[in-house]
Amino acid sequence: MKRVFFAFLMLASAMGMTANDARYIFYFIGDGMGMGHVNATEIYNRDVLKSERPLLMLTFPVASQARTYSASSPITDSAAAGTALSTGHKTKNSMIGMNPDSVAVESIAVDFMKAGFPVGVGTTVQADDATPAAWYAHAANRSMKEDIAPQAAQSGLTFLAGGDFKLRGAGEEAFEDFVKVMQKGDYQICEGFEAFRQLRDKGKAPHKVLLYSDNPTWGQVGYTIDSIPGAMTCAQITEACLSTLRSADADKFLMMIEGGNIDWAAHANDGGAVIKEILNFQDAVNVAYQFYLRHPDETLIVITADHDTGGMAYGRNGMKGADIGYADFQRISKDVFGEWTRNWGSRTENPSWDEMEKTLREKLGFWNGVPVSDIETEELKALFTKTFINREAEDQKTLYHTFNAFTAKVFDVLNAHMGIGWTSTSHTGNFVPVYAVGANSHYFTGNLDNTEIPKLIKRAAGVK
Repeated sequence: MKRVFFAFLMLASAMGMTANDARYIFYFIGDGMGMGHVNATEIYNRDVLKSERPLLMLTFPVASQARTYSASSPITDSAAAGTALSTGHKTKNSMIGMNPDSVAVESIAVDFMKAGFPVGVGTTVQADDATPAAWYAHAANRSMKEDIAPQAAQSGLTFLAGGDFKLRGAGEEAFEDFVKVMQKGDYQICEGFEAFRQLRDKGKAPHKVLLYSDNPTWGQVGYTIDSIPGAMTCAQITEACLSTLRSADADKFLMMIEGGNIDWAAHANDGGAVIKEILNFQDAVNVAYQFYLRHPDETLIVITADHDTGGMAYGRNGMKGADIGYADFQRISKDVFGEWTRNWGSRTENPSWDEMEKTLREKLGFWNGVPVSDIETEELKALFTKTFINREAEDQKTLYHTFNAFTAKVFDVLNAHMGIGWTSTSHTGNFVPVYAVGANSHYFTGNLDNTEIPKLIKRAAGVK
């Protein structure tokens, strides 16, 4: 009997299989989530939430790091990084699913589907943005929205979800045509998680799903910190993806879930929003972890980031008395606050500091909870006049939004009181974290190049 078993192991090894191949694979990408972002969130988790356990991902047995440079720059963009993490190939910034010579390269989704794995892709931002698009599309430039989204229909994906689609920018007719093509491909269209939940709870879990928010905010699901009623969450996207993949005729799956809002908040240098988005991201990881606890020998969870955004760190000059707990006084994201101030300033004939002060107290806890000093108050008043009365202050431009100078100063003051510092409103070349648990998670140790991660996932699953 032992000889027969040994012969089986030898045959399995020759076929690229092992007895503990991962069958259920969760691949999480925290967009823009550098080590500083995770560290600040863990400080909040420990000192404010009083948690007796670290963040879930910090409890994983594998904790390593990855290099993120692209083929064209030491600082990658999301297109090149997304391509590296999905295909195992370096490429130039802005390119999706292509090598530097503009030759199409396939994501590991193709190999997994050939091996009988249903594959799902989900994100909290646009489902045709750089990171998710790299799983199903090929484009010389990430801006080619009319070309990228339609490729999803021929991708073979079982599940695709996002806050919305960049394709809407080409007009509602283009988006509606895309939806019709997806429907012809047997995708069930679900506008919002509630629509998906109703199908699932009625025992009608669809075989293929296209899910997007019924109330997107700038193309994404909305920030956690803004407490938008009914907003779709990263955990719900993960849950919907898991339900769909489990209903497929295969007892195995691969999914990639992106926490895209982390990057948006980091581009804005909004420390409080970053922390709340990473906690939201952890809720999604917990969906996978609870599945892992039921299938520990067959499940693999890998978490990483495409790049670091903002160079976020806990610690900055002049942080005496800083307290990361001041994040709990923040009830509005910098994006939403900036939009409100811009609209308010343009429609108000005589902008009043008293009204602005009231808003700062209610939405950010200034003076009531956050101990804004007299000097800081005078600086804010002066910039208020320069921005809204004299209208001569320069804007702060970031990837996703342009903020007036007053908004930029307000959130710099808030960051300072929380003890959070930034080096940029763009990406950095910093290493990013890698965490793993489950079947063959030991493959993910050491300082990795980001191109190694998808290859190691294939190896962990025994997929050629």
